[in-house]
Amino acid sequence: MLQFYFLSVMLNLLVGLVLFCSVAPKKQEETAVEPIDGTSGNTGLQSFFDSKNFKLVLGALAVLVGFMKLLSVVQNDVPVVGDLLPAISGLIGGFAVLLDFYINSASSEFTPTGIFQVLIDSRKTIGVFCIIIAILHFLFPKVLFL
Repeated sequence: MLQFYFLSVMLNLLVGLVLFCSVAPKKQEETAVEPIDGTSGNTGLQSFFDSKNFKLVLGALAVLVGFMKLLSVVQNDVPVVGDLLPAISGLIGGFAVLLDFYINSASSEFTPTGIFQVLIDSRKTIGVFCIIIAILHFLFPKVLFL
C-alpha cells in the first residue's frame, strides 16, 4: 500500500532526526537547568522534538508502521523482503524513541542493560541509519530490500 510507503519514509526520517539531534535521555529533574532570564532554553522545533508526547506518538507510530511494512506490500513487490530495511529501521528506531520516552517519564530509577543499553549508546548511529534508509527508500522504491 502506498500509504504505508509514505508513512515509512516520513516516520523513518523523523525518527532519525529525533535520535540524531537529541541528547542522551536523562530524568527531567536531573537536566532541568533554567536560564537566568526564565525561559526554558529550547525554542521552536527543538522543544517540539523533545516533548514527551511527540516522542511517544512518533515511537508508537514508527513501530506500528515498521510492523505493517513487513505484512503489506506495494503492488508488484516481493512480500516481506521488498521493504525489509525500512521495516527494520522503523522498528529499531521506534523502539529507541519509545525507550527514550520511558526513561524520561519513568517515576522509578531505570538502569538499562543489554539491548536497552545498546539502543541508548548507539542512538546517533541508529538515527543516521534511519535517515539513510528513508532517503534511499524514497529515491529507489522498487529496489529489493529497500
